Amino acid sequence: MLTPTDDYHRLYDDFRWPVPARFNIAEACCDRHADGGGRLALIDVDEGGAAARHSFDELARWSRRFANVLRADGLQRGERVAVFLSQSVELPIVHLAAFRSGLVSVPLFMLFGEDALAFRLANSGARAIVTDAAGAAKIAPLRDRLPELAQVYVVADALPAGTRAFWQAIDAADETFDNVPTGPDDPAIIIYTSGTTGNPKGALHAHRVLLGHLPCVEMVHDFFPRPGDVYWTPADWAWIGGLFDALFPAWYHGVPIVAHRARKFEPRAAMQLMADYAVRNVFLPPTALKLMRQADVRHDGVALRSILSGGESLGAELLDWVRATFGVDAHEIYGQTECNLVVGNNARLFPIRPGSMGRAIPGFDVRVVDPRGKVLPDGQHGIIGVRAPNPCMMLEYWRNPEATAAKYGGDFLLTGDLGVRDADGYFWYVSREDDVITSAGYRIGPSEIEHTLLRHPAVALAAVVGIPDPVRTEAIKAWIVLRPQFSPSADLAREIQDFVKEKLAAHEYPRHVAFTDTLPMTATGKVLRRELRGRG
Repeated sequence: MLTPTDDYHRLYDDFRWPVPARFNIAEACCDRHADGGGRLALIDVDEGGAAARHSFDELARWSRRFANVLRADGLQRGERVAVFLSQSVELPIVHLAAFRSGLVSVPLFMLFGEDALAFRLANSGARAIVTDAAGAAKIAPLRDRLPELAQVYVVADALPAGTRAFWQAIDAADETFDNVPTGPDDPAIIIYTSGTTGNPKGALHAHRVLLGHLPCVEMVHDFFPRPGDVYWTPADWAWIGGLFDALFPAWYHGVPIVAHRARKFEPRAAMQLMADYAVRNVFLPPTALKLMRQADVRHDGVALRSILSGGESLGAELLDWVRATFGVDAHEIYGQTECNLVVGNNARLFPIRPGSMGRAIPGFDVRVVDPRGKVLPDGQHGIIGVRAPNPCMMLEYWRNPEATAAKYGGDFLLTGDLGVRDADGYFWYVSREDDVITSAGYRIGPSEIEHTLLRHPAVALAAVVGIPDPVRTEAIKAWIVLRPQFSPSADLAREIQDFVKEKLAAHEYPRHVAFTDTLPMTATGKVLRRELRGRG
């Protein structure tokens, strides 16, 4: 979408969105590269280090076959297919099959526990899910609570009762499939994001969401793609960052991507992976970069061309370390699930100012506004807003018209982040307008954690806040009022932490637990989380 240049203003002012009348992510990211030539799409590295290489031809064939499986099993246009898998070849096969069928995919994080899964599956009304053996074990006890979930496909040798073998179903299916004609505004994917009150919200995106990500990916990766580019990110492909900052933009441009299912991020293993597979372009969240700096990693075989990072401010020290270690600048970006990649950096176009998120990406009118959408003068703090419409913006919050309406003020989508724009057009993050916690690149709403804590038999009241953390930016802290028959102890704190891990997700458990006799509240009974944050 972008023509290489050193002139940011020309790049921004001359940009126009090339959105066609018909658009389908599967066609754009797979079919047009599947010409029978065996073009490399994916290097799938398992936990043991063995790598399997897959072409766009194979992905096209397998995803068409699985589209036929879904159709034969009764799924109809507009229905939802959940994808409960880690980085692997199977994950994009399911998404591509859904896109070409006119279905809506629903990515789910493999670390989700039963409560997190049950809500998202029920709320989305998923008719089918694809998972592995570990995921199937989590789904099994939920089936009675999910009457709309008709099919469970499992990537495993031993099948649990009531499930189907994913690859056997593919092998038995016809590979001829005519894609359902879709326009750019037709629904494609629901990605759930946490808020501060109530249950998580599903951001429903159209096929055009891929087009909306391309200007930023191209700019921040120094006019991606270039010959020899290979992409990798440790970010999970269950989130908008892994899917649309990395996987699908890479494939739109025909660039191979590395998939690797690491149990946790390990700096030296990451360096070795990048060296082994000649990775040139990475999306590394700030927490990953901080862990790499902490481990003081070096590897002569790593030759990166571009680094995208975002979710938290990098700061001058980390930017300097990246430049000294990799020989390139880390280009910070800004966005959110509802409207992603709207601000970013490129040192060729303008100087990087440490602490700034960068400037508006071509195609996006980003301003600092008041709650009604009135544009504020440069230098004045307000809400970071993105003018509607644009291709990256969600269609709506799934089955939540009230939250959808509240997300907009005037002509702008309101991000909920407070910031300021300086006279040169650089954006600076100030704080969240609400109580969302930013931890290790994840945005986490306290409400869902608090609801889970209250299910523990010892907990009478609970409030969750984020506290400063040198690596994660924020760590989750739970303030707990116990029921009368329970007494505070380190063992009880660990038991409560494990309870949240099991029920919700490993990245959402409180790393810190504090017992208290009372919680600060307003006259109407709302917890004053700001006061709790002040306690540390």
